[in-house]
Amino acid sequence: MALVGTYEPSTVPWVREEVEHLEQTGQGLRGRAVVLLTTVGARSGLLRKTPLMRVTHAGVYAAVASTRGGDAHPHWYANALAHPAVELRDGDQVLDLIAREATGAERGRWWSRACTVFPSYVEYQRRTSRRIPLLLLEPPRGA
Repeated sequence: MALVGTYEPSTVPWVREEVEHLEQTGQGLRGRAVVLLTTVGARSGLLRKTPLMRVTHAGVYAAVASTRGGDAHPHWYANALAHPAVELRDGDQVLDLIAREATGAERGRWWSRACTVFPSYVEYQRRTSRRIPLLLLEPPRGA
């Protein structure tokens, strides 16, 4: 059930560059372990692509809504909450997944995993008063 619709590239130059590189090579810039998340815009209905650090365990991915420690949640986070069916590209593999918010002890375990993979998340959390959301991206039930 691949996402269908019109793709609107990001207006942020580094995001656009990373997305183009990921689509061409399946790899992140500068050797970073990055995946490509495609969401449906909450208001626009357009397809949006966002590079995220690769955090995975047992077939589930975590999407950390850090905005580098900014005070506002990223747009992709609102998109995934409004339209939980997402697409994730990890190298050459493209997966149809469902997004849901991690809470409680489950969030704690995934936050620890995320910070192990990308230690900058610890600093990002220090920079902001908001609790950085973490979504889990899982295969649809029965898939």
